Amino acid sequence: MNYDATSIEEKWRTIWSKTAQHDVHKDATRPKYYCLDMFPYPSGSGLHVGHWRGYVLSDVWSRYKRLTGYEVLHPMGWDAFGLPAENDAIKKGIHPAIGTARNIANFKDQLQRMGAMFDWTREINTSSPEYYKWTQWIFLQLYDMGLAYRKEMPINWCPSCKTGLANEEVVDGACERCGTPVTKRNMNQWMLRITAYAERLLEDLETLEWPEKVKKMQANWIGRSVGAELEFSIEHSSEKIVVFTTRPDTLYGVTYMVLAPEHPLVQKLTTPEYASVVAEYVTQTLVKSQLARQQVDKTKTGVFTGGYAIHPLSGEKIPVWIADYVLMDYGTGAIMAVPAHDQRDFEFARQFDLPVVRVISADGDSDDVDDEMEAAQTNDGVLIHSGPYNGLSVDEAKQKLVDDLVVQGIAKRTVGYKLRDWVFARQRYWGEPIPVVHCEQCGIVPVKEEDLPILLPDVERYEPTGTGESPLAAIESFVNTTCPTCGGPAKRETDTMPQWAGSCWYFLRFADPHNESKPFDRDKVDYWLPVDMYIGGVEHAVLHLLYARFFTKVLYDRNVIGFKEPFTRLFNQGMMTLHGAKMSKSKGNVVSPEELVEKYGTDTLRMYELFVGPPEIDAEWNPRAIEGVHRFLTKTYRLIADSAEGAPKEGSTNLRKLRHRFVQQVTERIVSFRFNTVVSAFMEFITALIEQDEKIDDMTLQTLVICLAPLAPHLGEEAWQLLHKNGSVFDAQWPQVDEQYLLDETITLIVQVNGKIRDRIDVERESHQDAVRQVVFESTHVQSAIKEKTIVKEIYVPGRIYNIVIK
Repeated sequence: MNYDATSIEEKWRTIWSKTAQHDVHKDATRPKYYCLDMFPYPSGSGLHVGHWRGYVLSDVWSRYKRLTGYEVLHPMGWDAFGLPAENDAIKKGIHPAIGTARNIANFKDQLQRMGAMFDWTREINTSSPEYYKWTQWIFLQLYDMGLAYRKEMPINWCPSCKTGLANEEVVDGACERCGTPVTKRNMNQWMLRITAYAERLLEDLETLEWPEKVKKMQANWIGRSVGAELEFSIEHSSEKIVVFTTRPDTLYGVTYMVLAPEHPLVQKLTTPEYASVVAEYVTQTLVKSQLARQQVDKTKTGVFTGGYAIHPLSGEKIPVWIADYVLMDYGTGAIMAVPAHDQRDFEFARQFDLPVVRVISADGDSDDVDDEMEAAQTNDGVLIHSGPYNGLSVDEAKQKLVDDLVVQGIAKRTVGYKLRDWVFARQRYWGEPIPVVHCEQCGIVPVKEEDLPILLPDVERYEPTGTGESPLAAIESFVNTTCPTCGGPAKRETDTMPQWAGSCWYFLRFADPHNESKPFDRDKVDYWLPVDMYIGGVEHAVLHLLYARFFTKVLYDRNVIGFKEPFTRLFNQGMMTLHGAKMSKSKGNVVSPEELVEKYGTDTLRMYELFVGPPEIDAEWNPRAIEGVHRFLTKTYRLIADSAEGAPKEGSTNLRKLRHRFVQQVTERIVSFRFNTVVSAFMEFITALIEQDEKIDDMTLQTLVICLAPLAPHLGEEAWQLLHKNGSVFDAQWPQVDEQYLLDETITLIVQVNGKIRDRIDVERESHQDAVRQVVFESTHVQSAIKEKTIVKEIYVPGRIYNIVIK
């Protein structure tokens, strides 16, 4: 029989749709399992074979869990709001709503042709009012908890996308979306107080079955450091400069201070004679990207403010400078500079001829001349030039010095974080309207829950303004409203939420996607969640995963869910590359699945995606290798079709051994996510079945088809029918391994004389000791070792060792 993949696959997709094969329900007879893909944003012209890789992995795993007895929730939806969809629409010259709808239709058709067991009755779209009503509701919870607030601050600004960006959206100083260098702009922004959850976000990483590299990336982004906040008085002022330091032991080595150019004290500190040069430097700094400011090897720049701080211990005057290498986003935006023991400070001091005072010595010797230092000394030692703290070790000094400063009221022990609050507003059209109004009488007032959703108005012109205002600000019918509190005139918020807003909680909505009265039913979400397996790219290791964890913890604190972490297990698939580069439309190296499916069928492409290499490693696309996979599936189909009729119920011992060893291999490799070697096991098994002489039995064929079904589901269903089995193959049970058929008939026995290995012999596993002894003493090596010796005793450990003791 010929393997007509196209007709077989169309047939079974139609049957699955008519029978609602993939619709999932709460089933008391089965344990639940929730497998989730990182849902796509539907921009661009569709999916390429690199995208397929993750979706195929998740589908194989979902189908395997179904066959092993679980009721599997495997949903799909669309991350449809935000910059990706809007930029794509701008490029095509159409409205984002139209472009998004077209892209979703294309994506959905591709995913359905993939044959994945997605439950399409649970499909969600983050840009639909039915969904974003509840995204707005979550914002109101954040606002009520004091976690959403408005603040004027310097933010990352993308000149190309014409919108503000969160720190996490800036990669190497450039916009994560378009690659344009990011600048700074002072704006009144909506912020989310994610820093309030920094410690919990860090601690709970240890409870997760995630790749260690991802947990490390999140831990580094949160950036916990233990230290102290110190206060420096300012000459002729009641203001104080607060610094955070992890090295209070170097306090006597402070010779100058540096503020970020954006620091609010800069204007107050700057004296008239330095005002113009300071203002010019601040202006120059604001157009620089964070990457440029943080480059280690760049020439240090800065200007003196004319102001002085007072050293808290010596009482000496310390000049206060501003420099672009100090960032307002990190710490307090101010540092105490210790040039003798920090390389960055050392280079700055040498650049501007500032003092260098060494206060740590490896051996306690204080005679070295500090002016002759060629680099900062960063190794530990004992304190010198530090008054009453001389002779203390670094660790001792950290403790003692801070204790004394705490008593004096000028220091406090604290934990610092690199993590900054989340900039949660975008000056763009295509996003969720933020559900607050601005009233002259009442200030900022949240919209009442019963008035949600605040609908995004339909407009003809939606392109970003670049002025710092959203395009919504020009729509008077949207902006002008009444205050929910006093009933007076008010203005709606015109910034929209970022693209991450909808994806921060979509995994919860899948548990109850059609609920109109609340975001989800508590019982349903607590039944299905947390997600048991989450599959997607490592590029979301910080952004999406951190935000989703934050929202989950907030909703847990709000008592609307009963779990603290959204994703129990995480798997990051590798990218598919072509000519060594990640597939990208902009690079012109995208391989579309459509032609491959037309030529070879979906199941062939699925199997190739699995076979191409270890799933967590990037893999190079090889168009020739897919031919071999197609030949293998054709061979498999013919073998099943030719063997189905008249197959004996059970086969010989040899076939049983082949079958059970195959099941053991496939099961172990699927469980450990070694899917490329799963395909190898199938190829070896098919070859072994073809090469053996006897008729293949029904149990072996049935086992083959069940194991094949998660990888090639259309072929699995068709073969199940060829075997005259009832229902769907996915209602069957995953085959169990009988250990007795895994044992070899012969074993290798170690032969020792006085504990020293003399030979290794093969014997029948069930051999009696007398038969084993006969083979042992036939060994020429044994005979040589015991020649003319007296045998004291013989020790036999069945299956392992035969030891002869002589004297």
